[in-house]
Amino acid sequence: MKIICIGRNYAKHIEELANEKPASPVVFLKPDSAILPKKMPFFIPPFSDDIQYEVEVLVKINKVGKHISSKFAHKYYDEIGLGIDFTARDVQATCKAKGLPWEKAKAFDGSAVIGNFYPKEEFNLESISFQLHKNNQVVQDGNSETMLWKIDELISYVSQYFTLKKGDVIFTGTPAGVGKVEENDVLTGIINSKQAFEIKIK
Repeated sequence: MKIICIGRNYAKHIEELANEKPASPVVFLKPDSAILPKKMPFFIPPFSDDIQYEVEVLVKINKVGKHISSKFAHKYYDEIGLGIDFTARDVQATCKAKGLPWEKAKAFDGSAVIGNFYPKEEFNLESISFQLHKNNQVVQDGNSETMLWKIDELISYVSQYFTLKKGDVIFTGTPAGVGKVEENDVLTGIINSKQAFEIKIK
């Protein structure tokens, strides 16, 4: 399986990191070794002093597709989920300053939290509400209606470059409110009032 991630898909998140608004979706990949095993805590890696959470709506691909038109993209997924794209922000800043790829900051072991998936029929896909709670306080509060590129547009765009296969997961971008994790934090993801995951930080 592939983990395909979309960066800079919410305007307010672009602003909070002082990034430039892209003309097209920013795409990067995580290997399957980045997936945090179920019921395992997230261990802060020794190479970073600034690991940040980024909660994101997830889409699981259900069949092979290439060069998918936006109007047919809805046929390529039937489940929606929630996850976290953990980011070593200090490492990322160093890579960006040198014009280097981000993989060390984005694709390290355990950096991809994949929570529960739910049938897409349970959602209004134009307005999926989701939150991240840190120690029982809301730190990110997003809605898919504020995405710069919607789910079907992302599937179409990504499929121009990568053949999508059954089981691939697309991380659709994070809203504003990203922040640093500390040891003993507890992160809880909520989507449409359902708890999709709970992660302890070690």
